[in-house]
Amino acid sequence: MQIQHRRLGRECALKILFALRHDTTLDQNELLGRFWENFRFADDALGEPLDSLDKPIPESAKKFTEQLVSGIVEYRPVLDQRIRDAAKNWSLERMTVVDLSILRMACFELCYLPDIPARVTMNEAIEIAKRYGTKESPAFINGL
Repeated sequence: MQIQHRRLGRECALKILFALRHDTTLDQNELLGRFWENFRFADDALGEPLDSLDKPIPESAKKFTEQLVSGIVEYRPVLDQRIRDAAKNWSLERMTVVDLSILRMACFELCYLPDIPARVTMNEAIEIAKRYGTKESPAFINGL
């Protein structure tokens, strides 16, 4: 997998996880299919939307996105418990949807994707929190 496409994959996964926030009964394969049919992104770290369908998302980013989403859906109870254990005086319900989704992604990578160095996972989580979270999100993510 091309490492430069992992950031794009993480950002796409965050968007999909955000869509799953209210309705966990949605079929993830159907949601992934809709996502790929309706959205196209530039081949850069920001994942900016394209007006044209000429440049589909790179296959390596797509596969990484699907690996993250599938893993997080499958292991969500385990991931949430690990986050609860680390989050002193914070319930999952108090966390923003974006922060919790980023934490789930980072936790999944740390626990189930040993080929990705832990420092890379943490740096990516903090950088994505800077882009999509609140001004407090990077420090909150780093603190947990």
